Amino acid sequence: MTSILVVEDDTAIRGALSRGLTERGHAVTLATAGLNGLELLLSARPDVVLLDLGLPDVDGLQVISMIRAVDATPIIVITARDDDEALVKALDAGADDFVSKPFSLPQIDARIRAILRRGGTAPGDAQPIVVGGLSIDPRTRTASLDDRALELSRKEFDLLLVLASRVGEVITKRELLAEVWQQGYGGGERTVDVHLSWLRRKLGETAAEPRYLHTVRGVGVRMVAPRPNGGDG
Repeated sequence: MTSILVVEDDTAIRGALSRGLTERGHAVTLATAGLNGLELLLSARPDVVLLDLGLPDVDGLQVISMIRAVDATPIIVITARDDDEALVKALDAGADDFVSKPFSLPQIDARIRAILRRGGTAPGDAQPIVVGGLSIDPRTRTASLDDRALELSRKEFDLLLVLASRVGEVITKRELLAEVWQQGYGGGERTVDVHLSWLRRKLGETAAEPRYLHTVRGVGVRMVAPRPNGGDG
């Protein structure tokens, strides 16, 4: 059974989500405001948070930042804001997915299942991925480089995992948006560039002098194992 925290101030939408998700076998906890939702997150420890952005006490974007400061629970934003700017801000703040109102219960349920599969919440037998001196463990969501633990944000780890899972392949930025941010929004490639820059810094390399992450101009990014002399693997 999946436990879901719904943070939504609209009575009709909150009720519909509660009934529909409960009928689908989920355990649902309800909050009507942002601060109340944050309290319930820490006490109920849900598997997923469904979060409205238009809350009466604190803006949903602030709630996302507050959650991310203390917890990595997947967040699916549900909101009437359907412009690219709102979407980008929500994802950059730490949301994992974005659904515009009106939506259907089957759509929400599918997004929840996808989030849990991606985050490794469901039991699995995924083994650590090793690329050169880099080791990534999907089960514990930890990574190390030359036996030194890497301090990665949630998105940095997800990005690294996708690239390492397809080592040697050129992955486009649009694919990375779909895989890591689960979106293909216009203009979002800048978000990928920024996260790649942060990731490269933690891997001890730069775009000009890559070791693991090689940019293929006009196409995307490819991860390779570096040779002892510093060349491509």
